Amino acid sequence: MKTRITELFEIEHPILLSGMSWVSVPELVAAVSNAGGLGILATGVLDPEGTREAVRRTRELTDEPFAANVTLYFPASKANAEVLIEEQVPVVNYSLGKGDWLCEAVHAYGGKVIATVTTLKHAELARRHGADALIVTGHEAAGHGGKVTTLVLVPSLAAALDLPIIAAGGIATGHSMAAVLALGADAVALGTRLMNTVESPVHDAAKRASVDHDIADTVYTDRVDGLPGRFVDAPGARRIIGKHLNPVSALVRSRSIATNLGMPWAKMAVGIVASGYQASTRMARMAIGFDAFERGCVAGDLDTGVLPLGQCTGLIDDTPTVAEVMARMVAEAEEATQRLVEATGA
Repeated sequence: MKTRITELFEIEHPILLSGMSWVSVPELVAAVSNAGGLGILATGVLDPEGTREAVRRTRELTDEPFAANVTLYFPASKANAEVLIEEQVPVVNYSLGKGDWLCEAVHAYGGKVIATVTTLKHAELARRHGADALIVTGHEAAGHGGKVTTLVLVPSLAAALDLPIIAAGGIATGHSMAAVLALGADAVALGTRLMNTVESPVHDAAKRASVDHDIADTVYTDRVDGLPGRFVDAPGARRIIGKHLNPVSALVRSRSIATNLGMPWAKMAVGIVASGYQASTRMARMAIGFDAFERGCVAGDLDTGVLPLGQCTGLIDDTPTVAEVMARMVAEAEEATQRLVEATGA
């Protein structure tokens, strides 16, 4: 299948791995790239040294194009971005921030940039800043999807912007891939589907949760890590949603963020105090989210931890290899396309 995305990134299939913290590690990234897609390495919970090690490990595992992401909203994100630039990662994906400087730096060495967006406003801003493509994340997605569903968001942005679009949210089969391609997308980004594969590092209990839960077994809330997102409906998520937080909590919990990212805690604490009540409370929830996501993904503990899970989890009933997922999706997409051709008599 050839699209603007396969040509832009020189890949075989229009399928990307979403950059998911504690999930999109070098081994899974390389498996996706080696199977003909584009793996996106997650750096959000890494410090600069860890980011550099992860980039170099990915290069050891694949000679194919790959990407790495940076969440500009996170503390120390600029330092991680600078590592990606120094390492000349072929494709850099950014989200939740102003990316003009990043686009300029990546383009200077011949790299490409993908911006992750959930609204037309942010998509237009990313275009002006120089993004080469967009990951358009719908409401169905695991983690931080937007308020509008993929079915509506993709054609809306495709009509408004002349940029390649990568659809994310609600996609777990080749039939859904064919659907979003018909709506104007040029590729898909898979989170939940590739999280539940043999090469994925998440705990077996998390993979079983993906198989066992149905399409309605998720919650969408901003009370896990401070940003609206979708997670599996389990005791851990419910407990965190019910927590009452305040700026004092932010100061206490910011130690864990500072430790994870290799930042001086005193510097972060001053920033929290200066940010005001609302922002500091959001920072407290971010710290909770960091810890909870790690417990949910790495330890498979859904009683105290949290697992980001998309609504498409109800369409997933196995744990195949990455290569099997890719081959299956391409075959299903081609089948769906042929069925439409026959139905229209074209």
